[in-house]
Amino acid sequence: MGPTRLRPPARLRSKRLHLLGVSAANVLALVSAPAAFAQSSSAAPSQPGTAPVDANSPAIHAGPVTILFGGFTELAAIYRNRNQTADVGSNFNTAIPFPSSQQYDISEFRMSARQSRFSMLVQGDPYAGATAESYLEADFLGAAPTANSNESNSYDLRIRQFYGRFATDSGFSLVAGEMWSLVTLEKKGMNPRDENIPLTIDAQYVPGFNWTRNAELRLVKDFNQKFALGLSVESPQALLGTNNNVPSAPQTIPGTTDTVTLNPYPKNVVVSNPGGSLYSPTNNYSIDVAPDVILKGALDPGFGHYELYGIARWFRSNIGGVNNTVSGGGVGGGLILPIIPSNVLNFQASGLGGKGVGRYGSAQLPDVVVQPTGDLSTIKEYMALAGVTSVPTPDLTLYAYAGREQISANYVNATITTGGATFGPYAYGYGSPLYDVSGCYTLGGKCQANTRRIDQVTGGFWWKYYHGVLGNLQFGVQVSYTQRNSFAGIGGEPVTGMLIGMASFRYYPFQK
Repeated sequence: MGPTRLRPPARLRSKRLHLLGVSAANVLALVSAPAAFAQSSSAAPSQPGTAPVDANSPAIHAGPVTILFGGFTELAAIYRNRNQTADVGSNFNTAIPFPSSQQYDISEFRMSARQSRFSMLVQGDPYAGATAESYLEADFLGAAPTANSNESNSYDLRIRQFYGRFATDSGFSLVAGEMWSLVTLEKKGMNPRDENIPLTIDAQYVPGFNWTRNAELRLVKDFNQKFALGLSVESPQALLGTNNNVPSAPQTIPGTTDTVTLNPYPKNVVVSNPGGSLYSPTNNYSIDVAPDVILKGALDPGFGHYELYGIARWFRSNIGGVNNTVSGGGVGGGLILPIIPSNVLNFQASGLGGKGVGRYGSAQLPDVVVQPTGDLSTIKEYMALAGVTSVPTPDLTLYAYAGREQISANYVNATITTGGATFGPYAYGYGSPLYDVSGCYTLGGKCQANTRRIDQVTGGFWWKYYHGVLGNLQFGVQVSYTQRNSFAGIGGEPVTGMLIGMASFRYYPFQK
């Protein structure tokens, strides 16, 4: 079966938005402003990535296409008992400080409207058994090098999703643009805008949640809305671990008074480069050789939703002008079970395991390590997420999640020969027991801790305290605790944690 074609109600088409009291030109002007419109009429709050599918959504019938608008405005309040200097998206890994950092004893409070977003869905009339549509979704969580919160709060407009989709009545669809990765758990089938995104206020969601949003080409075949098979090629990027304990201070050559500075890697090794044309020069980008490839199957037998997928990845370094490529990948899956129908109680679980898959987890653990020769080596990791959501009344949504991301050690020891002398051995890689963590609990102490595991439990609610002709107003609260466990090193096995509380005030215009 082909995709559902959305049409605005006849009164909107015939009266040119007289119900809203504005002209089509005024609505188009509003789209470019930092405001938001309705997205969904479900009892639960509109999830990030959902489409503006409600018949009450503002719409324009412009020639051969219909344009529907969606989104929301948000004011978020953020509290963390450890300072991260972060907006509504938390860092669940390296920015959770140990007592060796002053940030451990400094809490932070912030307010932000930058997660507010707007969306625009453009659909053409069906023709010859085919339909086409384009979807844009944007918020303001980008941060250029000049962005700050001193006065104007002029942060970038950010693309969340922007893609085109072509589908046929025979069940084939082709999607190209920026969207959620195919690894992300869907609520049903494999169509975009139907992803099962955690209901958190935190824009980094939950550790164990598998996702990216990036450039992608996706081909899907749907078989009678019972089974779907999809293949995607997605823009690559590697999370590099360049950990070592080579001293940065000059070392004295034995038997002399001469000193040398030790270079941990050969000078002719390249694993990443600063951004060039149209990339940020303050960020490094890995030197990728091929897109990530994902093959996924989704089953909807009538009770629940079930998925299974495999992912293949490739990583590259250049050593003395010679490229060295290693492969990685993994297997993942997920399910959603309606324990009590009609969204009264749903259970979900998902996971991903393999080598070099850290990029696809919210904690952002490394994919590969750089060995002393400059060669790359993939790291084993697994991620898991379980959660429950409940809509006991149309105006109240409850949720709770527990997630984990755990990575294995990958290290080697090597010596450095320079100036006629040999130094070392030194540790290279991730999770070496030779890394000094003896000062992790002392302010200013030595703390070369590599994260081994991230655990989080989080829960919250959304209360729709007004809904009517003006849309709906929602208030949400989320509380989470995240624990960061590190590998054992010289001096112990340090552990730290962070408590986060967030509140959100959202307005969904014209969404009841």
